[in-house]
Amino acid sequence: MSSALVWFKRDLRMADHAPLAAAAGCRAALALFIIEPIWLASPECHPRHVAWLLKCLAELQAALAAHGLPLLVRTGEATAVLAALQHEFPFTQLFSHEETGPGWSYERDKAVARWCRVQGVQWQEWPQTGVVRGLQDRRGWAVRWQQRMDAPLVPAPEHFHAPARFAVATTPLHLPMLQDLRVPPAPATPPGGETAAQATLKSFLSSRAMGYRQNISSPMTAESGCSRLSEHLAFGTLSMRTVHQATEAAIDASTSHELTYGLRGFAGRLRWHCHFMQKLEDEPAIEWRNFARTADGLRPGDGSELQPVDRERLQAWCEGRTGFPMVDACMRQLVATGWLNFRMRAMLVSFAAYHLWLHWREPGLFLARQFLDFEPGIHWSQLQMQSGTTGINTLRIYSPAKQAQDQDPRGEYVRRWVPEYGTDAYPQPIVDERTALAAAKEKLYGLRKTADARREAGSIQHQHGSRKSGLPQSGTKARKPRKVDERQGQLF
Repeated sequence: MSSALVWFKRDLRMADHAPLAAAAGCRAALALFIIEPIWLASPECHPRHVAWLLKCLAELQAALAAHGLPLLVRTGEATAVLAALQHEFPFTQLFSHEETGPGWSYERDKAVARWCRVQGVQWQEWPQTGVVRGLQDRRGWAVRWQQRMDAPLVPAPEHFHAPARFAVATTPLHLPMLQDLRVPPAPATPPGGETAAQATLKSFLSSRAMGYRQNISSPMTAESGCSRLSEHLAFGTLSMRTVHQATEAAIDASTSHELTYGLRGFAGRLRWHCHFMQKLEDEPAIEWRNFARTADGLRPGDGSELQPVDRERLQAWCEGRTGFPMVDACMRQLVATGWLNFRMRAMLVSFAAYHLWLHWREPGLFLARQFLDFEPGIHWSQLQMQSGTTGINTLRIYSPAKQAQDQDPRGEYVRRWVPEYGTDAYPQPIVDERTALAAAKEKLYGLRKTADARREAGSIQHQHGSRKSGLPQSGTKARKPRKVDERQGQLF
């Protein structure tokens, strides 16, 4: 029997964890989480991410300890940490989940693979989402997603065989570790860890899903009307398979038409989660460059420096002082809490892309830092889709005034987050909306009419687009597939 090291990344749970189950059958096992300086220094990392991570790790460390498995938390470059640990614990197997993450994590994984080959360590990875490695095109992808999500959950192991010289941690991690890591103080974060994730899932499936389809649009009702599972899925305190199967079971058990209707709406959105992540898996460069290369050079900041006026607009957008009250209210809520419902996220990106004519990269990095639930594949795919640079999606431009009228008709939300609105302290609109949108539409629609753009759209659709047969639907066994529209890919 071999000795194994379980490398936790964005899978901070015991339930439905294949690497843990495999380690339980080994002669000796340890668990490891690496806090990597490259992550802390990355432009998408925020102190709230680190604080919430430590909350999740603290609970996980205690849970694993109760089953005899020490979880070591070490700081450093991944291969250096692994090399140092192998001198203490000569593991022959490295177990982990696959990860579809930012470019730095992709390069890190390649370095770890090289290190394993040199050291003779067998690295085995398991998928934990519907993302498929090495996919050539999307034919059959929906069937694979359904098969993975319907597969039996992996039971949490009862006991591990840990080396006697490694003490099982009896005290959890504490947030003062942020000071040791030289991470600035973080804003308050919600409860983290697997227990909080399960409680959040239960409350949503049992009651909060009522009115889900209506409640998710307004920032007033979405705070409780959304599932609020996105950060748990992003950090892996719940598996997507757990959420999928629990949702389907709740649909089958429901006797309330309203609850069933809400749950089916949620189940449909789950099926978009991995669809967008697959795009980054297939083409990692979309984190930096346009899906459609015919869109290169379209905006300042894409191959050119931002002009001072664009830099000022970006700063005003980040600080929630654009003079458009609904935009500013949404940005201030996001910065303060780390969460915002999807429709308002889309409005923020639309405003930056069309009203301010900013390239998506810098606004995207700012939003990545603010979103506690930052999921790279979904994030960069959505940034480009909302900015009109995918070449295949319908251009969708949000009117801040219409969103205010539809989602905050009494102005309660704006007054909550922009108390100076209506006074001399509130700025005038940073741009003239009609003029800005006319210029944006002329450029984008003009580009899409060109022969080069039309040709490129075909290849992008082949590799990244959803098929007419649709994504798998809730209750697929009993339903025919339907045509889908990626504009509906609004998540959680």
